[in-house]
Amino acid sequence: MKKKFFSLFTAVVLSSSIFIACNNEAETKTAEDSTTVSKEEPMAPPAEAPKDIVDVAAASADHSTLVAAVKAAGLVETLKGAGPFTVFAPTNAAFNALPAGTVDGLLKPENKADLTSILTYHVVAGAVKAADLKDGQKVKTVQGAELTVSIKDGKVMIDGANVTAADLAASNGVIHVIDAVITPKK
Repeated sequence: MKKKFFSLFTAVVLSSSIFIACNNEAETKTAEDSTTVSKEEPMAPPAEAPKDIVDVAAASADHSTLVAAVKAAGLVETLKGAGPFTVFAPTNAAFNALPAGTVDGLLKPENKADLTSILTYHVVAGAVKAADLKDGQKVKTVQGAELTVSIKDGKVMIDGANVTAADLAASNGVIHVIDAVITPKK
């Protein structure tokens, strides 16, 4: 997971560097007369625009269940909005750890309200970086309830779910990958 996001980040940085370098005027010496000739190189295609939270999650093979759930809940346009948002993104393995039939049940249209409640419990308004989190801190979710942050021996947990990758940047916020689906307390 970290490798995939690191590769994506590296590709964006390299693309940006190439784009900038290709836009600068290059000077070359010709072998025949040793004079300097100013030559403009062809413009490289523009670097790909930064991806929003939904696009970053969709690009991850480890988050296909989350993306399907976001679509079923009708939250795609919201999470593609300006934000900023902080998303605590459960992996496919986290969804698979739920009791059998839970995910299939939540994806049914008649359970859209429950699914929306669970998903919005994973979203905080604003871009909250890992360095901003403190042990015992409460952060209010878009769903309305609060998540509790725990930090022990440098490991960050959100409502008991381990943060396995932090500070994944998106154009409209930040993603922290977690190893469990967290549910609102009733």
